[in-house]
Amino acid sequence: MHKHPNTPRMLRWRPAAAALVATVAATAFLAVPSAQANEPSDPPASTQMPTPTPGFPLPTPHTQTAHDPASDFTSKWTRADAKQIMAQSDSKVKPGQNSMSPDVTMPEIPEDFPAMNDDVWVWDTWSLTDENANQISYKGYDVIFSLVADRHAGYGFDQRHWNARIGYFFRKTNADPAKDKWNYGGHLFLDNTSIGNTEWSGSTRLMQGNHVNVFYTATTFYDVKERNAGGGGIAPDAAIAKALGNIHADKNGVTFDGFQHTKLLEPDGKLYQNKAQNPGFAFRDPYTFADPAHPGKTFMVFEGNTGGKRGDYRCKDEDLGYAKGDPNAENLAEVNSKGAYYQTANVGLAVADNKDLTKWHFLPPVLSANCVNDQTERPQIFIQNEGGKNKYYLFTISHQFTYAAGMRGPDGVYGFVGNGVRSDYQPMNNSGLALGSPTDLNLPSESPEAPTPNQNGRQFQAYSHYVQPGGLVQSFIDNVNGVRGGSLSPTVKINFRDGVSKVDRSFGKNGLGPFGYLPTNVHVGGNGLYK
Repeated sequence: MHKHPNTPRMLRWRPAAAALVATVAATAFLAVPSAQANEPSDPPASTQMPTPTPGFPLPTPHTQTAHDPASDFTSKWTRADAKQIMAQSDSKVKPGQNSMSPDVTMPEIPEDFPAMNDDVWVWDTWSLTDENANQISYKGYDVIFSLVADRHAGYGFDQRHWNARIGYFFRKTNADPAKDKWNYGGHLFLDNTSIGNTEWSGSTRLMQGNHVNVFYTATTFYDVKERNAGGGGIAPDAAIAKALGNIHADKNGVTFDGFQHTKLLEPDGKLYQNKAQNPGFAFRDPYTFADPAHPGKTFMVFEGNTGGKRGDYRCKDEDLGYAKGDPNAENLAEVNSKGAYYQTANVGLAVADNKDLTKWHFLPPVLSANCVNDQTERPQIFIQNEGGKNKYYLFTISHQFTYAAGMRGPDGVYGFVGNGVRSDYQPMNNSGLALGSPTDLNLPSESPEAPTPNQNGRQFQAYSHYVQPGGLVQSFIDNVNGVRGGSLSPTVKINFRDGVSKVDRSFGKNGLGPFGYLPTNVHVGGNGLYK
């Protein structure tokens, strides 16, 4: 069980982690045994899946069976699965309360949250990691990367997306996370050097020596001025790219230089929808990792949409996933008549073709959410050992307003568990929902830009969750009871095992840890030794 976050070194230095550090400190390239692919989360008190709710359809059976990563098997997050979100929600709460189970509800963030930085808004955030998702302390510094936008440039918080750059922050590893602020290092890349004019989310890996690979979404907007003024509407371009550069640390802090950018992937229109097929296509958020079951290979998951012209897809029985004869099942024709086929999110998979990670090719999606949801953002693969066997957790995030007609769910983290990177993924808690902001799911879905007064004031309190070793979950503050954010949220903790998760309310203060708490668990280059 995690100690209180105000004693972070106790949390970081478990015996396995200490042994691991001793191994990697003397090596330039990071590697860990398969059983230690991630520092596992604590188990919940019970690993029993929620029982079926009368009046709702049964969830789709999933075997968790692993398939070859190169095979054409794609797991389905079905409507029968997603219907469990409402099945596990309380239909009798007073309007505007939280209708979801406390087990999957993020504790309330206070309205008087601190600004992480006075000059930039901060949202999607990730850590410096290795290929196994260990979070790296580099020469005594913790380092994180965030999308940032200028608070004083004249545009509003909701215009930040087409002004986004990747910034970075650092602080001493032995800092007190409850008191010591992150130091802002500025933009990661020099102006006008990245591919595209806007930088969206990705992941950052420490490579051999002091080299870092930054995988990111290179987005190009052609109407930034018009958008900042409240207009615009020209569809952007998007590609997955990487930048290989150098990290430096000394007594003054952390710096980066020498970045060389390479375009890696653009949507093919077959497996993954492209701009010509849908101006609102999704192709972003690269997350790379090594799979202990396939040594020597580097994989990438990313957000995509099912290939094909928007509106041409039609829902299939397999997208609905109902058991034959289920009296609570939906009718396929009715689902299609509602236009549910417009929502075609998937989680894509690619594999590197060379050790430099400059050449990749697509593999079929590992998960589809056709007729369920239109966004499966910032996917991650989290591998943890359960009973002597590696289990693969696919985490992603989604919005309530991107659900298909007839579906309802909160902004939050959604998770799926299987026996390999490509599995017949079992939705966590039978529904997929692992952690959501407090929401009354009995009321219509909304967006954080214009929520209605009768809904729970914290339904959009946090988004863009990032699951860390040990089950810690970081996110950013969006809208807390009408107060807009742009800073990192308090870190929370979910305990999960066997596909069941529960918010750990003993962590921190009533379940809320320090703001922006992303602790490292592996030290590289010495603890404060500035070589």
